[in-house]
Amino acid sequence: MKKPTMLTYLDEQLTKKITEYDVALDWNTKNHSIEVVFRLFAENSAHEQIDDAAGTLSEEEIIEFEDGILLFNPEKTIVDEEDYLAVIPYEGKKGIKQSILDGLVDYLNEVLTEGQSDLLDFLTDEEQEIFELKWSDTAFNEAVQNYQKADGDTYIAYPSY
Repeated sequence: MKKPTMLTYLDEQLTKKITEYDVALDWNTKNHSIEVVFRLFAENSAHEQIDDAAGTLSEEEIIEFEDGILLFNPEKTIVDEEDYLAVIPYEGKKGIKQSILDGLVDYLNEVLTEGQSDLLDFLTDEEQEIFELKWSDTAFNEAVQNYQKADGDTYIAYPSY
């Protein structure tokens, strides 16, 4: 049996644990990064005018919100942290601790559940002017700690091309 890579392990965990949301992986070999891309959808039955971060107006019946988390190699990846909900470094070919990936999947599920609720509130509450997902490094680190004892220092390697 082949050892899992960051890509295969993450894909397996996301498929198993995040079933309610649209989540995908985007592996950028040139930039030595893996992006976890996710989308939230909500019905805009009132056809409210909504503008996105780029200022594009939409009155679509279904609102789609997309964001991502980037796993990156600090020595090789060019990254603008503002473009992502979170950025998480890994250790080159060695990869990343399994506990970090497990904690990431669990915490991301919480973020998406909360975010879906917040998006629906945003569409129905005239008082809310901005919608954005909320990421807490503290909560993420707690999720990772929950797996630290079980996973120990097991590393999941970065995929080879």
